[in-house]
Amino acid sequence: MDIKVILFALGASFLLAVVLGPLFIPLLRRMKFGQQIRSDGPQSHLKKKGTPTMGGIIIMLAMVISFLKFADHTMEFWVLITASLGFGLIGFLDDYIKIAFKRSLGLTAKQKLFGQLLFSIIMCVLLYQMNHSTAIAVPGTDLSFDLQWFYYIFVVIILFATSNAVNFTDGVDGLLSGTSAVAFGAFILIALQTAEYESVVFSAAMIGAVLGFLVYNAHPAKVFMGDTGSLGIGGGLAAVAILTKAELLLIVIGGVFVLEMLSVILQVGSFKLRGKRIFKMSPIHHHFELSGWSEWKVVTSFWAVGILFAAAGLALYRLM
Repeated sequence: MDIKVILFALGASFLLAVVLGPLFIPLLRRMKFGQQIRSDGPQSHLKKKGTPTMGGIIIMLAMVISFLKFADHTMEFWVLITASLGFGLIGFLDDYIKIAFKRSLGLTAKQKLFGQLLFSIIMCVLLYQMNHSTAIAVPGTDLSFDLQWFYYIFVVIILFATSNAVNFTDGVDGLLSGTSAVAFGAFILIALQTAEYESVVFSAAMIGAVLGFLVYNAHPAKVFMGDTGSLGIGGGLAAVAILTKAELLLIVIGGVFVLEMLSVILQVGSFKLRGKRIFKMSPIHHHFELSGWSEWKVVTSFWAVGILFAAAGLALYRLM
C-alpha cells in the first residue's frame, strides 16, 4: 500500500478536525451543550462545568470525510463504518438526552444495550456475508481455534467490552485522544501485514481526527468529546481488531482501556462485597488525580503506558 495514502488520510482528517473545532465549539456553547461534573470527583474538575461537550461530532465528521475519500467502499469499509458511526450514534443520543432533557444518566441501560446490540448484529451479518474467518489466534503462539458460530457471540462481546472500556478512559483532558491514537497506530502496522487496507486507512483517518481534536481537548480543554466520541472510537477500534484477526491482541494493545475498565469492576465489586473501596475513585485515572497528580502528569503517564502496551502487542504479533 502506498504510504502516501496513509499520510493523506491522516493529514486530511487532522486538518478537518482543526478546521471544524472553531466552527463547532462556539455552536455547542450557544446551544448550552455544557458538561456536567461529578460532585464526588476531583475538586479541580468543578471549574470545567459548562465546557462544551459532544465534541466527538468533530472527530466522527473528520474521520468519515477522510475515510470516504481515501478508502475503497468494500465490505470491510461498511463493517468499520457500522461499528464506529453506529456506536457513535448511541453516544450522541446519550449525550443529547443528558444535556437537552437535563437527565444525568442519558439513555437508560436497556436503551443503550439495545442500540449496541443492534449495531453489533448488523456488523456480524456483514462479517458473515464476507466470509470472515471465525478462527481466533492466541497471541505469541502459532495456536488458533475455530469458534464457528460462537465467533459472532465473541464479536458482540468484543464490541461491548471495547466501547465501554474506551468510554471509561475518557475522563481527563486529552487522555483518550492520545491513548486511542497510539492504539490505532499499532493496528496500522498489523493491518499492513494482513493486507487489510481499509483498516489501515480507517486507523490513519481516526488518528488524524483524534489528534486534530486534541488541539482543543488538551488541558485546559476547550471542548470534551462526550460519549459521541468515546463510543465511536471504541466501536471503531474493536472493528479494526476483528478485521485484522487480532481480536485477543486488542487486550494487550488496548491495555490502558483494560486497566480502566478493570478498576471500575474491582471498585464496584469490592464495595458491594466488602463495603470498602480499593481506589480513591474509579476509573483509575481519577485515583491518581486524588492522590495529588496533576492532570498533565496523569495524561502523559497514561500515554507512555499506552505506548508500552502497544509495543508489547506488536512484539507478540511478530511471534504469531
